[in-house]
Amino acid sequence: MRKFKLLALAFVLGTASLFATNEATPEDVPVKVIRNQIVQLLDAPNFTLESDTQVAISFTFNSEGEIVVLSVNSRNADILNYVRENINGKVIDMPGERDKVYSIPLKLALI
Repeated sequence: MRKFKLLALAFVLGTASLFATNEATPEDVPVKVIRNQIVQLLDAPNFTLESDTQVAISFTFNSEGEIVVLSVNSRNADILNYVRENINGKVIDMPGERDKVYSIPLKLALI
């Protein structure tokens, strides 16, 4: 009987620790929402592109919920300025975690 109680206690502790470490990842959903809001901010570029361009943007949020652009992986100065002017310092409806670095890919296409 003593071994059964010990085994039951070990089972309960093992199960509890499993559920404690397996928390849901709510970051996956807000990243999609954040990306959609950023795409709306980058609605219509005021310059012409020579070809379709993939751009990865790294950003974070400050204590006021404003977007702080950290990097844009593009050598095109028009794209850099456009992204920084239209995203940097803007507040969106559902900002993410403060000081967490987000990275999203964007495709700028010819119209």
